[in-house]
Amino acid sequence: MTAVSLIVNGEAVRADVSPRTHLADFLREQRLLTGTHLGCEQGVCGACTVLIDDAPARSCIAFAAACEGARVTTIEGLENDPAMVALRAAFTAEHALQCGYCTPGMLVTARDIVLRLPDADAARIRLELAGNLCRCTGYAGIVRAIRRVLADDSLRIERTAPQRVAEMAPPRIADRGAEDRTPTATTRAASDGPSIAQRIRLGAPRDVVWRALQDPALIAGCIPGASLTSVEGNRIDGRMDASLGPIHAQFIGAAAVTYAPDFTGTIAGEGQDRATATRLTGEARFALAPDGDAASTLDVAVTYALRGPLAQFARGPIVRDFAAEITQVFARNLDARLQGHDVAPVLRLGMLALLWRVLRRRLGRWFGRGA
Repeated sequence: MTAVSLIVNGEAVRADVSPRTHLADFLREQRLLTGTHLGCEQGVCGACTVLIDDAPARSCIAFAAACEGARVTTIEGLENDPAMVALRAAFTAEHALQCGYCTPGMLVTARDIVLRLPDADAARIRLELAGNLCRCTGYAGIVRAIRRVLADDSLRIERTAPQRVAEMAPPRIADRGAEDRTPTATTRAASDGPSIAQRIRLGAPRDVVWRALQDPALIAGCIPGASLTSVEGNRIDGRMDASLGPIHAQFIGAAAVTYAPDFTGTIAGEGQDRATATRLTGEARFALAPDGDAASTLDVAVTYALRGPLAQFARGPIVRDFAAEITQVFARNLDARLQGHDVAPVLRLGMLALLWRVLRRRLGRWFGRGA
């Protein structure tokens, strides 16, 4: 069992949980907060959406132990919230619910839209609701209800403009004083999250690759969508741009890098997409070994946690396939740079293009086995 301490609906809670107990099960079975509903239990339907540190998150794919120190707010904790009061009234007036099973998660997401996107039109509302599935209403009443709340200035809801999202739901790195700005202390939540292991073979000796790994600008230039904004000591600030069809995300954050004499190291960091308030924390441990006289192998193990609306895309098999594809791109680019060749930077990571390559490779394997 693992001891976990967190704030649930404003109350300090400490409990012993199994490392693989999902937050939704913890809330429902130990805290008896059954307003959080379980649907698909795979992070797809959105019925279990709660707020973790003020950002919407799927509680069915978040481990309770990974939420150490977090603020968790369920639908019960929003009973007297002004935005939620207005939304409940609007949902009733616009007939925005039928069976009601999806409604708690739908209301949590709707509240996020109302506070974060005061100028959202119907198309943007539907886009934001894409991660919350309803099998009854056809969404028309839900969209009308949200627009009704956005349009009614008499409600006097304190709305948060998009440029203030970082103030509304700051990443943990911003919560500490100036004397402790190192992201390594902030990644405990990621340590119990999903993990990915990759091995990269590089056509250069270990010493050459090791020097390259200590050049943040060179490494960032090899990763699709990555760019640096500053480097100070072992702290790196930068961003990652990615797109999946009409969804564009820009994670802005920081990382701390440490190197050991035995050709191993650690990268720990976190970032936030301001448009959706989705937050990513992670830690990567790497080890470089010689592979003959003229080559080397780089083993990387990554653990991560994704919280917020975009967490619906963090399904294990999907992430592993994307990670494998990105790793191949990175390895090709790094090999080219080590050979003295120019590599054109990829300003945005195109997830659809990666998805097509992943599917094509899978189809090749399937048909290959059937031949």
